[in-house]
Amino acid sequence: MRALIQRVSRADVVVDGETIGEIGPGLLILACAMQGDTDEAPAKLAAKISKLRIFRDDEGRMNRSLLDTGGSTLVVSQFTLAADTTRGNRPGFSTAAPPEVGERLYLALADELAALGIPVAKGRFGADMAVTLTNDGPVTIWMDTDA
Repeated sequence: MRALIQRVSRADVVVDGETIGEIGPGLLILACAMQGDTDEAPAKLAAKISKLRIFRDDEGRMNRSLLDTGGSTLVVSQFTLAADTTRGNRPGFSTAAPPEVGERLYLALADELAALGIPVAKGRFGADMAVTLTNDGPVTIWMDTDA
């Protein structure tokens, strides 16, 4: 799985004019299931994200994790993270998992984070979503379970 993680002071996602998920301080996680991802990928990604030390400690250093801070997550499916831009001007998305696999792994990622005791809000798989965030730092990190 692939994820773009942003440390936020707040974030929300709106579908058809309705706010379906919102958080205060924590992480906005844009997630994409890739071709070949296994059922173990969401747990591996959730464990890594939960322990990623990107929150400030008392001295202002990035030394605390989401588990340390008690922050929340907003998990949003984002198949465009699979974009292949190596040829031409139109990105290809053939490396993304098929929708039925992508949805299952996306929901599993949210469930794995919740199982770790992290509050989770979600977007809606396959929907046209408006995501608003206030990036804190800014801190934005790319993660890939294959890397």
